Amino acid sequence: MLAQRIALLPDSGTAAARATTDAASAAGHQIIDLAAGEVIIEPPSSVREGAIAAIKAGTNRYTDSIGLPLLRTAIAEKLSAQTGVDWNTDNIVITAGAKQGLFDAALAVLDPGDEVIIIRPCWPTLPSQVLLAGAKPVFVDACPPTYVPDVGAIRAVVAPRTRAIIINSPNNPTGAVYDRITLQAIGDLAINYKLWIISDECYSNFVFSGAPHESISSAHPGVRSRTIVVNAFSKELAITGWRLGYLAASREITSAARKLHSHTTSNANVIAQHAILYHLQVGDGSFEREMHQRLADARTRGLHILAGLQDASPPITEGSFFFYLDLGRLVSALPAGISVRSTDDISRLLLREANVGSVAGGAFGDANGLRLSFGAQPDLVASGLERVVDTLNDLKTRQSVA
Repeated sequence: MLAQRIALLPDSGTAAARATTDAASAAGHQIIDLAAGEVIIEPPSSVREGAIAAIKAGTNRYTDSIGLPLLRTAIAEKLSAQTGVDWNTDNIVITAGAKQGLFDAALAVLDPGDEVIIIRPCWPTLPSQVLLAGAKPVFVDACPPTYVPDVGAIRAVVAPRTRAIIINSPNNPTGAVYDRITLQAIGDLAINYKLWIISDECYSNFVFSGAPHESISSAHPGVRSRTIVVNAFSKELAITGWRLGYLAASREITSAARKLHSHTTSNANVIAQHAILYHLQVGDGSFEREMHQRLADARTRGLHILAGLQDASPPITEGSFFFYLDLGRLVSALPAGISVRSTDDISRLLLREANVGSVAGGAFGDANGLRLSFGAQPDLVASGLERVVDTLNDLKTRQSVA
């Protein structure tokens, strides 16, 4: 019999959507994959060159369990420049992707029975890791069209066992970007109730409002000591499979992470560490700017296409690389005679009839949502979104759907 903690974990809706899309492709269907949480683009040459150089140099040994000191220093300098807050080497932990950083945070600050506030719709890993730590997720729903949480609603669920709040801006899946006033109010809440803030900032390079990403650590410097910032190079450098991320926090947290790593993974992949270090040393930012521009153009084109939706407002998508559709009005308006009754049904229909992969909002705790990535090749994104609009607009005229 398996341990009880395994039964606590739901199957990953995002992984299931990806597997279903992959299976359709393997069966010979010409699928446009708008389900994937990654940008399909060649990584920067500096990252590849750094990896090759490390391999040729025979770089095969352990590093410190929390990462190469030179890489941690380079990340601290980068983060200090971006946030305007001073970070140093001892504040940085290199992780095997952002997931490990988030799990480090959960294991470091949560005890069994603690409660953690999570803004929903949310990436499904967030509540799952809280459960694995023996704590309880408490959800606060953010509403369309902005999906920026109401701080009053957050305050209303704070209880004696509340230990932390997890925020994710820019947000996966909604694309919401939290404004400075919201971040400051969340910071005040954390101070007043002595809460930890776990800030998932993996999409920080993808903000399209004209202003750069703002971390809660810079919006409210007073919460620095109780904030754990988690980020990764997976999205930023289009190397999701390399599994390299980091957390930035107080020495109390990084010391705890060192203990956790020493008894679990040891160090993150050493070749990937050297590759990222080389990129940070020699990169001029051109790759990041070019990728941002490509995504900005795809977003503009995609929003124009999605404006043609009937019974559904086009998304705002200020950040990340996802369009998140609120299809509640569309689903409720469908004829009673057809079998499409949910966004899960719609996602399956899009794959079957339009050959477009998507992720239904149920994966994120939202029955009305549908996530579509614009990280694929731009022409494919446009074609896929056109198919989505045509298929959804056609639903109301149908008498039946098999």
